[in-house]
Amino acid sequence: MRLRLPAERPTEPPTGYKIAHPVLSQDGTRAGFTGVSLGGALPYGVVADASCVYGLRHRVPHRRCDCGFHCVHDRAAAEALLCADDHRAAVLLEVSVLGAYIRFERGFRYARQRVRVVTVGPCACGAGASALVDAGWGRVGWRALAPCCRGCLRGRASLSPAGFVRLAGDGVRVVAGGGRVRVGPGGATRPGGVMGVEAAEGMGVPELVAEAALLQARLDWFQVQLARLRERGSGGASRG
Repeated sequence: MRLRLPAERPTEPPTGYKIAHPVLSQDGTRAGFTGVSLGGALPYGVVADASCVYGLRHRVPHRRCDCGFHCVHDRAAAEALLCADDHRAAVLLEVSVLGAYIRFERGFRYARQRVRVVTVGPCACGAGASALVDAGWGRVGWRALAPCCRGCLRGRASLSPAGFVRLAGDGVRVVAGGGRVRVGPGGATRPGGVMGVEAAEGMGVPELVAEAALLQARLDWFQVQLARLRERGSGGASRG
């Protein structure tokens, strides 16, 4: 006689945590993630369906296979994975577990997910990251990205947090390692579009430098928009 656990029917999707490497498509039009273990060869987007990495045509997740997305229940357990040498440049993902899933003692194996929050760690030099740069490796058609501070950019091709949010889409948010929100779906810092004084008082020099870099990027964007409006205004006046 086989004993089976009762089926779960939650009123809202369970929350899980995992780590992954952010990636950028070869043509620079899409952003996503690639895993750090078995399914690392298959990059995925903010909202994605799992498939069997062995190419088997069974329903995911299958009880007799280890296919499907994986995550853990405890955020601290996922953060501990970032201590490994190969995972230092990875980011922490907070995900909604969607579709069918199998619950284990430490986490879930499941069929579909939505990435809600991406937590970016510091630059390799220890300073707060203000951009994502080419990590020097990737998958076919995808370049892996790594956190980088403004001082370490040195002319390397980079993607701002706002740019990553825009390319990834589907309402994902990017936050700093300390939990302060950097960029939301609209591309503006939060709360209120500018970091509050109370939050700034709890920051160190690296975090403030990162915030300054993000504010400068926003100012540059506003200047471009103002220049476009002035050009339109002058064009309209000349047409009389």
